[in-house]
Amino acid sequence: MLQLKNLALTLSRGAAAVLCCGVLAGAACAQSVAFTFDDGPSLAATPRLTPQQRNQAMLDALARHQVKAALFVTAGNGADKPAGYALARAWGEAGHVIGNHTMTHPDLDSAKVSLAQYQQEVLDCDKIIATLPGYQKWFRFTYLREGSEPGKRDGMRGFLAAQGYRNAYITLDTSDWRLDEHLDETLAKNSKADLAPLKKAYLAHVRERALAYRAMSQRLQGRDIAQVILLHHNLINALFLDDVIGMFKEMGWTIVSPAKAFEDAVYQFSPQRPAHGQSLLLSMSRSLGMDKLDDKKRLQDDGEADIDRLKAQGY
Repeated sequence: MLQLKNLALTLSRGAAAVLCCGVLAGAACAQSVAFTFDDGPSLAATPRLTPQQRNQAMLDALARHQVKAALFVTAGNGADKPAGYALARAWGEAGHVIGNHTMTHPDLDSAKVSLAQYQQEVLDCDKIIATLPGYQKWFRFTYLREGSEPGKRDGMRGFLAAQGYRNAYITLDTSDWRLDEHLDETLAKNSKADLAPLKKAYLAHVRERALAYRAMSQRLQGRDIAQVILLHHNLINALFLDDVIGMFKEMGWTIVSPAKAFEDAVYQFSPQRPAHGQSLLLSMSRSLGMDKLDDKKRLQDDGEADIDRLKAQGY
């Protein structure tokens, strides 16, 4: 039987393509997606909605669609204060997973951030979130960067294993954060701006990414994997998450919990060549020597093409 743990290091292209649902019991056979959110909850001010309203809007959208998600908490954004802690607690009480995303969101790839400092960020965040309902020992790297130096990368992998943490990889990356910045800029200029064009652009962006990563999984694995999408705890999702979930349902995708998605064999890979701040699928393509993919460029444009189109339309 194939040894799954470091499969990405040893599989040939042909062997990589034969992985299927039968490899691991419970893995999703049809196209599915699990929702996860980073950087929340934030107490920062945004146009139109208060922190409490943003938080509740996202929870309400998930509840309407009966979706169980995961929130990866950056404690310094608010959970280290009573008001923000209450917002995070609401996620756990609603049945969502609470995971670790460090205290202050440092960049492990930065020469100014040592391995010891980054590990302490994880431990400090853990002291806060471990008291929340829904807490799981799941960790997501900030900026999806696992350390540009082998010492940092391997040091963090050893640290997470020793602490009992799952590396909460994502496969379906989006630039919702960049479109959220454009949303803030738009509302700062005109608080009553018509957001219909931005909503349309956002949904089109997520759809394009979803289809591109689905195609990539089929090329790399010869099948549909259980995708884990990365979104953020921000204004754009407070406003449009209900539409995003609805869109996936209209596309015929099944929505599963993150725990269910992580049962897929693909999440047992430990790439030796992680892509710089990108999806596990892109890291896998590099590890398997298949990184010259036609759709790679548009997966790394940070939403600038979408924003340029909006600006050309006057938004």
